[in-house]
Amino acid sequence: MTGDSDEPSAPVPGGYAAARLRLLQEESRSGPSRRSALAGLTDGWLNALFTTALRESGVRGAALVAVGGYGRAELSPRSDLDLLLLHDGKAEPRALSALADRVWYPVWDLGVALDHSVRTPAEARKTAAEDLKVHLGLLDARPVAGDAGLLAGLRTSVLADWRNQAAKRLPQLHELCRERAERAGELRFLLEPDLKEARGGLRDATALRAVAASWLADAPREGLAEARRRLLDARDALHLVTGRATDRLALQEQDQVAARLGLLDADALLREVYEAARVIAYAGDVTWREVGRVLRARAARPRLRGLLGTRGATAERAPLAEGVVESDGEAVLALAARPDRDPVLALRFGAAAAQAGLPVSLHAVRRIAAQAKPLPVPWPAEAREQLLTLLGAGEPTVAVWEALEAEGLITRLLPDWERVRCRPQRNPVHTWTVDRHLVETAVRASALTRRVGRPDLLLMAALLHDIGKGWPGDHSVAGETIAHDVAVRVGFDERDAAVLGVLVRHHLLLIETATRRDLDDPATVRAVAEAVGSTGTLEILHALTEADALATGPAAWSTWRGSLVADLVARVASVLRGAPPVPAEQAIPTTEQERLAVEALRTGEPVLALHARPEEDDAVGVELVVAVPDQPGVLPAVAGVLALHRLTVRAADLRSLELADLAGEVLVLRWRVAAEYGSLPEAARLRTDLIRALDGSLDVPAKLADREAAYPRRRGVVPPPPRITVVPEVSSLATVLEVRAPDAVGLLHRIGRALEARGVRVRSAHVSTLGANAVDSLYVVDPDGKPLPPAAATALAAALEAALR
Repeated sequence: MTGDSDEPSAPVPGGYAAARLRLLQEESRSGPSRRSALAGLTDGWLNALFTTALRESGVRGAALVAVGGYGRAELSPRSDLDLLLLHDGKAEPRALSALADRVWYPVWDLGVALDHSVRTPAEARKTAAEDLKVHLGLLDARPVAGDAGLLAGLRTSVLADWRNQAAKRLPQLHELCRERAERAGELRFLLEPDLKEARGGLRDATALRAVAASWLADAPREGLAEARRRLLDARDALHLVTGRATDRLALQEQDQVAARLGLLDADALLREVYEAARVIAYAGDVTWREVGRVLRARAARPRLRGLLGTRGATAERAPLAEGVVESDGEAVLALAARPDRDPVLALRFGAAAAQAGLPVSLHAVRRIAAQAKPLPVPWPAEAREQLLTLLGAGEPTVAVWEALEAEGLITRLLPDWERVRCRPQRNPVHTWTVDRHLVETAVRASALTRRVGRPDLLLMAALLHDIGKGWPGDHSVAGETIAHDVAVRVGFDERDAAVLGVLVRHHLLLIETATRRDLDDPATVRAVAEAVGSTGTLEILHALTEADALATGPAAWSTWRGSLVADLVARVASVLRGAPPVPAEQAIPTTEQERLAVEALRTGEPVLALHARPEEDDAVGVELVVAVPDQPGVLPAVAGVLALHRLTVRAADLRSLELADLAGEVLVLRWRVAAEYGSLPEAARLRTDLIRALDGSLDVPAKLADREAAYPRRRGVVPPPPRITVVPEVSSLATVLEVRAPDAVGLLHRIGRALEARGVRVRSAHVSTLGANAVDSLYVVDPDGKPLPPAAATALAAALEAALR
């Protein structure tokens, strides 16, 4: 329905709007077919509008041109129309304006978004020279109606300009892509990705088309068109589900989008989107590297001609490893390399490139993928060593690993990798998908290898610790079996394979115990020692815990958490060396805790100290230590006062302290707090309000209720309800309750009030906030200081859950 005919196309029965609606409701038509049909339907409508408008306005020498996505005939259900009214400059301005109005207003009247301009070919060419985005749009220009010859001439000149100015234009385009990536993030790692703007999205795919049009370089074609189609299909479904022109795949819409695409669930949708984004992002990396190489070569050529005359030069090839050399800034295969006779070559190639900090040649990786012989099982020692060398190279490992993965070499070497590849992680604390998180953990672990006696086991455990996330059930339990099998496959002996299984099974043990359990309880330390089994395994597990947390995201690790884990490791190591656990009654208070406790007993009032530690992570907050003579209501009072002062609790620890020199018991509470906004309150104000909260003159619940009423929550994704469980067999001194709930203002205050109402004392509390979620462990006892009977503990958990709901 496009072309240069002066006759209007046949009118669409029922009008364009009705025909468009029927088309979008056709269940049998989707994907490229629907986008093309929608573009064709729109072409016919606009052709008829424009042809009629031409006749009525008396204008000659004009054309209606589709540019951008419409020019590519890729109309999503709610896409806007990018139109250029091209004219030869001979028409009267008033007639030209009337012509434009007769086209633009019907589009607006239908509520279709419109990006429009009116230009002569010379004006369009000049604007393109000044505006990169206009130039990009014109590269996809095609005629809709009118004088097609006008556009043909413009296209010829625009393409010629693009190719002649490639040395200037392509670096500008690359910078545009980088700025957009910094602003919108990496599509394949976002829980709510922007399908268009994020790195690896539709704009990047369009940029690769522009690079190809320059004739300077071309993107890897394999899988690129399919990846682009997947993202367009996802955007189509998103438009139909929301009824809006949006490119952001919000959480609350993912299940509906998945259903419309015939996918199992939101995770399957995200995985497909991530796969597509990975292909586009990798193609972009390869293409922009090639653009840089060509431009450098062009810049150097005149100098070389002057130095060498007409003889030319041969690129220097520096050896990196057997069969691997460096050439022109890339790791490539040596001329004598034989992938078909060297099954270790893929790993040696990757290890050499990563250790040298070089990108790998796309041609070399594809040649290895096409010709490599499979490794025998178990692997030979060289293969295992090369894998460990690759994992231990630090940051360069990521790019090399992704290049090998893009050509299917990783899943060929480690078949279990397929289940975690591009797998999303719904926990907002996580920055990466499962596969990338595993590689990032290996990168972090590579910096910790000097802390352990077996760096090889640390690196393998880092790579495999979440490998069970591709299977149902507890990923640590499933991962133990998989890690053991993989270890045997790559050539570790049975003893080392068993250690790797233990490391994967218990990779969360130290961080969860340190942040959620009472380390002064002997049962806690004994349980960890029994699970770990040896000081050597404990040493590796300590480094793995840090690497895992650092690779998870900024909320997962801090100096505070690190000190808790280190304290636990020291206690467990002592037990593994034969010393008994230190009983809670013998736990030695710090000098500051003892000083504050003495002052609290002397004055009979709460005493506190606020410490800003500039050397630590600001996101974790500052340390607040409060000492209060033992009395009912301490926990809800302190938590409520912190909430009133808009202090977010990042972590907390509550314990009872008895001083031999003074009669009386003191509760010591250590908090990590951060201001929601603004600066921290003065310690004196906190103390005054705490005194009032304890004596009842400050009604904390009423104040918190007033604040919630004044600042109601915005609507959004409804979080799952709180869950309280009784954790058995972790303490012989108290009943342990674990509270998992959305982090909210006054949460710990409500928990404390609910416990007080049930006549239960809190012996110690361990609060941890991860992103939008709180995980609190409470050690509670009855009025006599004893653990609760099982039935009473279960009833308490149910009552607390009801109170929080």
